[in-house]
Amino acid sequence: MNLAADWADISQGLRKDLGQQVHSQWIKPIQPGSYCKETGTLDLYLPTEFSANWVADRFADRLSLAWKIARPDVRHVRVLVNPGRRPLPELRLGNGGVPSRAPANDSMMGASTPLGSAIEGEAFASLGQGTAGIDASQTFTSFVTGTANVLACNAAQRMAATETPQFSPLYLKAATGQGKTHLLHAIGHAYLHNHPRARIFYCSAERFMVEFVQALRQNQMIEFKARLRGFDLLLVDDIQFIIGKASAQEELLYTIDALLAEGKRLVFAADRAPQALDGVEPRLLSRLSMGLVADIQPADIELRRSILESRLSRFAIDVPADVIEFLARTINRNVRELVGGLNKLIAYAQLTGQQVSLQLAEEQLTDILSANRRRITIDEIQRTVCQFYRIDRQEMSSKRRARAVVRPRQVAMYLAKVLTPRSYPEIGRKFGGRDHSTVIHAVRLIEELRTRDADMDGDVRSLLRQLES
Repeated sequence: MNLAADWADISQGLRKDLGQQVHSQWIKPIQPGSYCKETGTLDLYLPTEFSANWVADRFADRLSLAWKIARPDVRHVRVLVNPGRRPLPELRLGNGGVPSRAPANDSMMGASTPLGSAIEGEAFASLGQGTAGIDASQTFTSFVTGTANVLACNAAQRMAATETPQFSPLYLKAATGQGKTHLLHAIGHAYLHNHPRARIFYCSAERFMVEFVQALRQNQMIEFKARLRGFDLLLVDDIQFIIGKASAQEELLYTIDALLAEGKRLVFAADRAPQALDGVEPRLLSRLSMGLVADIQPADIELRRSILESRLSRFAIDVPADVIEFLARTINRNVRELVGGLNKLIAYAQLTGQQVSLQLAEEQLTDILSANRRRITIDEIQRTVCQFYRIDRQEMSSKRRARAVVRPRQVAMYLAKVLTPRSYPEIGRKFGGRDHSTVIHAVRLIEELRTRDADMDGDVRSLLRQLES
């Protein structure tokens, strides 16, 4: 096996998929290591524990599937920090082809080694007393709750509880990156904890269709149906990809009916409500929506801040409060981008030996920040501040130095720096041609006042909400 040649091809393909910057920072440093023919296990090496964790968390599926395509005899991929150091948990292509870290110690769930399957390493490798296919890091404990997701989280916990839930199926609706997949994994963990001998099936709807077609072509439909309907808990992610494929939809419909009739539990997740799924048969839509549809709203600023603080507890690194506030306020599209931005910032700081700072965040997260920023203008900021403080718009550029005018003007300068990419001199020109040093003074003053003056902090928070809404 020429690992180097295979990796060169795989790496080139990943560079096209992920882009030059991501590839250079995370994928290029990977070095293929040893391969065990008996177990089909391939080791990949990375220079640091942080980079190994990052790659395992973000690119496990791509790496595992890429190697299986290049070398069908590769069944498992492990990411190691360095030769001789303890490896990260194995990446398994478990249920639904979803790569996951095998638990370092299955006793953590009071469980033994997972049972085998007729299609080893593929979608129907049952969990039977194990946790293959379920991400060990995505539990209810690590899921940060707020007003945006508390209903969905509570419903998910009920679905995993010992007592029979009042509703089934549970349908989790959320935009990309808001935590629905995390809750699916958390349900799997908690359910196994409460039902140690349970059998769980987890996959994506797209993978379900792939496995259905494969079983159909290989004349294994009897085995396919028997395996699928033998599970106690069914977890299907991204159900919106069940679009089309009438025969696969019909099989899923029959499976839902069979499991519900036996009192089994079902959980589905999608990026839209059941009624908004195009190309799905009405009977299947009816089954998907007959239980509880729990909506996960986009995380608000308080929840985003809490998520960052929770994530920080995993790292032994100091991140200033103003950086957390900046990330929480600026990266607002979804939680996945928010956590990814923090991870990237910490990784860069650790690998280069720099201190995490607001300037470093702005420099290294340019792509993420620009994608998340709504284009707020200085004119809009001035207009909003003047309305808030009830002063004339002309005061933003006037020479008056009365406190009732100066303080709102300083607040507007501060907001212009926080919410726009404009430089200090550019901001100064929008405020009657003032020098950049005046803007710097205003920004630093408002930052300081926010730490000791609750009224000022409240004013700024209110203005930020108005401008970002």
